[in-house]
Amino acid sequence: MKRKNIYILALVVCFALVPAFYTFLSVNAQTTGKTGPTPTPPASRIPPTMVSPTVVPTPEDDGVLNIDTEVVQMSVRVIDRANRPINNLRQEDFKIYEDNVLQPIDSFSKAEVPTNYTMVVDNSGSLRLQLDKVIDAGKVIISTNKKDDETSIVRFVSRDKIEILQQFTADKTELFDALDEMHIDGGQTAIIDALYLAAEMTDEYEQSRNPGDKKRRALILVSDGEDRDSYYNEEQLFELLRESDVQIFTIGFVNELSAEGGFISKSPQKKARAFLERLAEETGGKAYFPSAVSELNSIANDIASELRTQYLVSYYPTNDKKDGTFRAIKVVVADGPNKQKRIAITRTGRKAASGETNSTQQVKKP
Repeated sequence: MKRKNIYILALVVCFALVPAFYTFLSVNAQTTGKTGPTPTPPASRIPPTMVSPTVVPTPEDDGVLNIDTEVVQMSVRVIDRANRPINNLRQEDFKIYEDNVLQPIDSFSKAEVPTNYTMVVDNSGSLRLQLDKVIDAGKVIISTNKKDDETSIVRFVSRDKIEILQQFTADKTELFDALDEMHIDGGQTAIIDALYLAAEMTDEYEQSRNPGDKKRRALILVSDGEDRDSYYNEEQLFELLRESDVQIFTIGFVNELSAEGGFISKSPQKKARAFLERLAEETGGKAYFPSAVSELNSIANDIASELRTQYLVSYYPTNDKKDGTFRAIKVVVADGPNKQKRIAITRTGRKAASGETNSTQQVKKP
């Protein structure tokens, strides 16, 4: 009798354990079936103008891809041998090389593009005789501004006397008033520091705007070109300029500087001229050296014209490494009728992004 009761108890326990056993088998089967992470859906086709970008689907899966890009945008002036602008070219006339490798052009425009530029004016004693005319010339340039152009005004003397008289604005009255506030101060000239500040300010302002709203960027420097008091040095300035798409136009009153040089050193006049020329050449701008203040109005009109008779060209570099290295840029323009020589003037290179991407572009899925 006792043994029979034991058998009955064993059967009850077995029946009670059957559901738990099946549950265990089911859970175990689901767990062992996961052999790795959930596979990522294949990336969509990439437009031919993009080179090896990182493709990330948007969380909403709304048919849009966010693509990290490093677009290179350049303002290009084209002149003939007589320094006359050539304004009737097509995209097919241009070839862009980066480190001697031909680059596919992504966008091309020859229409007038709005410009953001900063006037950087020396207010040290070396410009005492020219300042009134410089202010008048500044007003000539500003008076040519179109509706979407914006300008800022910076006056400088020494490193501790760099003043933003007017932030970027399209209001010509405010800009004229800012120019009228300029006055001569004592102090050692800090040209490099003033340009460094102006370039940073221009970059920060551009980054705060809509990235799809393309504008040219420029600095107009008026000075004798002799730096005496800057915290930054030339190479630090040019390092910054290589990271910026900003053209520099210089008006240099160098004639009052000493033309006497040492045995192995340049004269102050030659050194100042070389510095101003390098600023213009490396950024695709232009250097002016008036021999008299009466030339300023003509120079002002020429700068206003140069700012607006340019081509805007962009490309996605075939070398998409974000290694922070310098990349040499060369633009070649096809000869015109009768082998007319066409000379492209633009910045000489750029500094690649380092680590972080420069921008994000939205592309529709095909």
